[in-house]
Amino acid sequence: MSADRTAAPAAGQWVFHNGDFILAAEVRLGPSLQALQYGTGVFEGIRSYAAGPDSAHLYRARDHFARMIGSARILRIAVHHSAAELVEIAAELLRRNGHTGDAYLRPLAYKAALEPGVPFGVRLQGVSSALTMVSLPMSSYMSKEGISCGVSSWRRIPDSSLPARAKITGAYANNALASDEATAAGYDDAIFLNQAGHVAEASTSNIFLVRAGRVITPSHDSDILEGITRDSVISLLRRKGGIEVEQRTVLRSELCTADEMFLTGTGCEIVPVVALDGRPVGSGTPGPVTRTVMDAYDQSVRSRDPHDHPGWLTPVHAIPVHH
Repeated sequence: MSADRTAAPAAGQWVFHNGDFILAAEVRLGPSLQALQYGTGVFEGIRSYAAGPDSAHLYRARDHFARMIGSARILRIAVHHSAAELVEIAAELLRRNGHTGDAYLRPLAYKAALEPGVPFGVRLQGVSSALTMVSLPMSSYMSKEGISCGVSSWRRIPDSSLPARAKITGAYANNALASDEATAAGYDDAIFLNQAGHVAEASTSNIFLVRAGRVITPSHDSDILEGITRDSVISLLRRKGGIEVEQRTVLRSELCTADEMFLTGTGCEIVPVVALDGRPVGSGTPGPVTRTVMDAYDQSVRSRDPHDHPGWLTPVHAIPVHH
């Protein structure tokens, strides 16, 4: 089955750029931008979900911004806001852009201009830092009935070469190559193996397997991004079904013998994988554990779970719009 693919919606009129809210048309980024030249930037993807008429909640925004600040530290990018302050900035941006439905935020912290007297070249020190954040409307865009995946011939970049736990812009050329290979072969997404030949993750999401009643996901030392949606799923399975997820090395052959498989990520949310390398996964339809996870996650993000984890949801429209 194919993923639902539609034209990308336009971003909002307002952006947050270098400490202020300005019109998107007024943002100017020069061609010598260090991040453009060398991929020295870090980013996050954060969703906001409608919770009723003119009501929305950011989902795990503080966790996302905390991860971005940590990623920035690796590249010596200065972020002059705390995670809590960035959450408020994100909410204000959504209000200014009138996003009361499902929406997506993309904060980007990056290396900008060389400081006076610093020669042009690949470097982290002697380069100024910048922060830009945009928002756009975004509903679910992957098929909830299941997608097909193929194991990529491209291997996941090892953490020893480029930190896997950081969302570094330049590293995503690796993801783009794998995704392009998969779509050219007729699949919806790619599954990465790491340098040891073990399962890592999909092109932009984490992966879970269900085998003989056990739920399994690659461990942090498998060169994966420490996904926030991944963490939500582990927590929801524990709380909703009393299921402890096994976090361990996953062999490629286990993909072929899985009863169920699903991907998790902020962008894709929870997506069943019903075919891998031309073989059906289990019955070839989303299984019961996958369905349970999808339902629990939807209740969580839409503020329908009365026992949800405190701090996961931030109301967007609780504060009046500032003019």
